Amino acid sequence: MVEEIDWSVGEILRTLRENGLDENTFVIFTSDNGPWLTEFEDGGSAGPLKDGKGTWWEGGFRVPAIVRMPGKVKPSIQNDIVASMDLFPTFLHMAGIPTPQGVVLDGVDQSSFFFEEAGSARDEMFYWWGSELMAVRKGPWKYYFKTIKDQYLPTVQIETPETPLLYNLETDISEKFNKANAHPEIVRQLMDLAEEHKRNMVIKPSVCDQI
Repeated sequence: MVEEIDWSVGEILRTLRENGLDENTFVIFTSDNGPWLTEFEDGGSAGPLKDGKGTWWEGGFRVPAIVRMPGKVKPSIQNDIVASMDLFPTFLHMAGIPTPQGVVLDGVDQSSFFFEEAGSARDEMFYWWGSELMAVRKGPWKYYFKTIKDQYLPTVQIETPETPLLYNLETDISEKFNKANAHPEIVRQLMDLAEEHKRNMVIKPSVCDQI
């Protein structure tokens, strides 16, 4: 798989150069989820991040991304929050296309982050499974409303934690140290943020609810 990806990406970049499009094309390479846990060692590894695909721990959602546009994107390493759903509004902005009327986008325009060395346009992230809000993050803090009972089962079994779960992802990317008791004010802030978010959501039936 790695050899196939290496070859195919190389073919794309070579074609862009040969057609004089190299410096006028925004290329991003990323993944939609972490390692495939049900395949064990063969499913990959998230390194220090907890768990992987099919969970809402960092190993399931936090993935690397490589962005390339010679002369437009300055080489650097960033750890800001950017979501794949931010790409659509970013591309709209790059193309000079306004957001369609009557459409509410989950993503935000990240063109300033990519091209102007500004910080990310988002510092919040909401983790959904169908119509269930599983977790919320703001800045370094992540709070869990729901978790998965056993990520290795063929069907997802959602459960509510017996105690609040709060993690500081700047100091604890492995999500080992629960800080809920030490920071009840942050727990309340994130719960209020989630309630505000849900009030602005239109929940529709999801195929995920049937799994």
